Amino acid sequence: MGISPGYQPVTGKLPPPPAPQRSKYGNTRLTVNGETFDSQREMERYHHLRILQRAGKIQQLERQVVFILAPAVVIGGRKRPALKYVADFTYVEEGATVKTVEDVKGHITEGYRIKRHLMAAMGIQIKEVK
Repeated sequence: MGISPGYQPVTGKLPPPPAPQRSKYGNTRLTVNGETFDSQREMERYHHLRILQRAGKIQQLERQVVFILAPAVVIGGRKRPALKYVADFTYVEEGATVKTVEDVKGHITEGYRIKRHLMAAMGIQIKEVK
């Protein structure tokens, strides 16, 4: 079997790979010591909170804590997942009895405003760090 008539060999270079997609708000995800952060600001805040934890100013520091705002439901015969809010950090401040819920925010979206409202309706205030 020979080469088909009209065959043209590929010449030149392959097209460059597509550039990595930029985040909607310009944040760059980064991984440090095996932990992935959504932004440089979030990573810096986490390291600051770790210092406060070592100094005894806060306890029970956790990252990416999930809060269920509304359970999964069936709408029009289709199952919809639970509505969730993922807090960047939770911790207990020195002398406090309740956890602080903290979110590092550069840009406040409409979706975040709704989730903040639902959290407040559950009696949970979000501490926003810019």
